[in-house]
Amino acid sequence: MAAGGWTYAALAQQVEVDAKSVERWVNLGRIPRRATALQAAKALGEDVHALWPALRQARPARAISPESVALYEQRADIPVSTFTDLMAQARERIDILVYAAVFLHEAYPRLNELLTERAAEGCTVRIAIGGADSDNVQARGQEERFGHGIESRCRLALMHYRPLAGTPGIEVRTHETTLYNSLYRTDDQLLVNAHVWGVNAYAAPVWHLRRHETGGLFDTYAESFDAVWATATPVREEG
Repeated sequence: MAAGGWTYAALAQQVEVDAKSVERWVNLGRIPRRATALQAAKALGEDVHALWPALRQARPARAISPESVALYEQRADIPVSTFTDLMAQARERIDILVYAAVFLHEAYPRLNELLTERAAEGCTVRIAIGGADSDNVQARGQEERFGHGIESRCRLALMHYRPLAGTPGIEVRTHETTLYNSLYRTDDQLLVNAHVWGVNAYAAPVWHLRRHETGGLFDTYAESFDAVWATATPVREEG
């Protein structure tokens, strides 16, 4: 504080606490709340853990996240109706991030109609599928010992979803990212198909999450979708 010319009052005003609180930090070794400590460290241009080493202590682990609804051993254990029922209930948004996931259209041929109906009711629908020629899609095929199968399924997925391009409220894009998880979001519910090296997605586990005010797991995946979406290329209508 001395090096930066900070007074107790000035720092207190910056981080929105009482000046006596800052004085206690300095003279009595009191430790502020983590959020306040981060603000103070930023203002001072210091590492928060250098100022308060005790904040390095890990938070107590939760046995079960408050956002966890269910854990499925593999995607194949989930009826396709679970996916489509969640979509049918959506009122604000449907986000799908996959490489192909053609199992949805294969098991539920009305999927495009369902998505169109939800969009007509004001739901924003965003679908991101893998670019068949991307390096990451081809690498996934090698890792899963699926050869060119994943590439052909990406092309098939594009054939399924392309008719939706140009539909009000629906946007389809292709992405070239490494797909760590396939995501199926409907409003505040999310199915996360975690990918395992060398294992096809249908045999990998799935988390069913519901956003909860005390959790952050749902938002972590939602932000991941947004990050991929920002890099993806819009699919145009067939001319």
